[in-house]
Amino acid sequence: MTQSKTATGHHYDTLDRATRAAMARMTSGVSLHAAAAAWMDWSLHLSRAPGRQLELAERARDSWTRLMMGGLLPEDGGDGLGSAFAPEEGDHRFQHDGWHRPPFRQWKESYLATEQFWDDATKNLRGMRPQSGDRVGFMIRQMLDAASPSNVSFLNPEVIERTRETMGGNLMHGAKALAEDTAYALADQPHPTQSAYQVGETIACTGGTVVFRNDLLELIQYAPTTDTVRPEPILIVPAWIMKYYILDLSPENSLIKHLVDQGFTVFAISWTNPDETLRDVSLDDYRRKGVMQALDAVSAIVPEQKVHACGYCLGGTILSVAAATMAREGDDRLASITLLAAQTDFTEAGELLLFLDDSQVAYLEDMMWDQGYLDRAQMAGAFRSLRAEDLIWQHAVHRYLLGDDDPDADILAWNADATRMPARMHSEYLRGLFLENRLTSGRFSVDGRVIALKDITAPLFVLGTEQDHIAPWHSVYKAKLFTDNDMRFCLTSGGHNGGILSAPGKKHRHFRLGHRLPGALYMDPKTWLAQHDPQQGSWWEPWFAWLAEKSGAPVAPPKMGAKGYRAICDAPGTYVFQQ
Repeated sequence: MTQSKTATGHHYDTLDRATRAAMARMTSGVSLHAAAAAWMDWSLHLSRAPGRQLELAERARDSWTRLMMGGLLPEDGGDGLGSAFAPEEGDHRFQHDGWHRPPFRQWKESYLATEQFWDDATKNLRGMRPQSGDRVGFMIRQMLDAASPSNVSFLNPEVIERTRETMGGNLMHGAKALAEDTAYALADQPHPTQSAYQVGETIACTGGTVVFRNDLLELIQYAPTTDTVRPEPILIVPAWIMKYYILDLSPENSLIKHLVDQGFTVFAISWTNPDETLRDVSLDDYRRKGVMQALDAVSAIVPEQKVHACGYCLGGTILSVAAATMAREGDDRLASITLLAAQTDFTEAGELLLFLDDSQVAYLEDMMWDQGYLDRAQMAGAFRSLRAEDLIWQHAVHRYLLGDDDPDADILAWNADATRMPARMHSEYLRGLFLENRLTSGRFSVDGRVIALKDITAPLFVLGTEQDHIAPWHSVYKAKLFTDNDMRFCLTSGGHNGGILSAPGKKHRHFRLGHRLPGALYMDPKTWLAQHDPQQGSWWEPWFAWLAEKSGAPVAPPKMGAKGYRAICDAPGTYVFQQ
């Protein structure tokens, strides 16, 4: 009888999960329950806060007065006398000169006033869950981004000017592009591109050989370009949320090529693009079969040498887990550890946390349970929504209203080449790290035993980027709280991807660099920022110097491969081409 009830209960649970999975596909993985709960929490708390309501009414009145008074004066370019509301730094929607003239100016400022009002209205209320206000504010921003006057052809002075110049050719070209994009979207097919940047030819083209392969990765050993090399090799662990060649774009923009040209022996992991057959791959599998098997191969090819390990984004997180586990086990093969825009503590993980609570994660889990993975389109949509005004609406304006062709660049070609995430791994990542923050709270176990980042003794180089929406630099900086070894912390200009791609010679680049000695007292990020002045140039150069300082005198390059790790194929391998 008990077995019958259990079996029946399993069928009911399967029905529930299948229903939620179907709903999740229709909403691109966004939990409507989580959204509704946030709206309910915010609106109920606001309804019993008459003082806050009066405050918002006063702000609305003051904004209206500023709009009326500002409309009577000529806009003066930002001294505050004739400009009622100005776009935030980084908002590129209103850069055209036409937005400074009536009536476009009034439309722009009315819109910006509305944005500011709703930003104030969704600020934290006493007793409300802070995430509710943030989530409601985010959803309202998404709606306001869609309603911006810059998105309307007859309200946008730049579109009007282009239409007059081309006799409507821009709108015809845009209509054709919209029809094509809609057809591919309805067919659930990627849009073919005519990019000059092709994998293995103009990007991901640094010479090398695949020397190891398993079901999760291919390990690439890059061919030396110098007569001598540093004896300690470098192992690069990229995130499996992206194709590895973000670090090996066009030759002038390739971090890997620059490392090789600086006289380092470089190995890089190229992760597989998982399908439903890898649905049960775990987060620890990426440590064991990923980082550790790659490290074993590097140690066999370059024996008796410690290894400089470098992890980017999620690759840096799993590298931290692997390094802490190695420290616990007395494995001292790491000469240094570099973490690029990688989080170890997730309490300040930025706007991605707006998407995550138990309801949302359970919803995603049901969708992944059904299909075996998180689809690349579902994941890419979440990232684009973090910067919807630029990545969605400004792109649409340029493509459909201005009639511009999409620009062609190496990073854009990479960005269009998205990957999937295995169901089990992504669930463990979201719950264990994002929701429960186990790694820095003493609750992350490997092989049944808890690990601690403070056990790591290898020197650290930790990099954050100023405009990172994925791994905010304040969050990356928290590695200082949970380690006590020699550490360099570097803060560079740019965002999560653009800040990493900082080849020497690029204009408008700067960085800050600090050094923490073992045993030093903790310095909060605000104080650290105030005490470290920006330096012009690329952060690559001080990092290269730091790696050289932690390395031995140059020696003859090692052989390509070793016994048990013979050449399988030329770089960039085969996994990078998986769709």
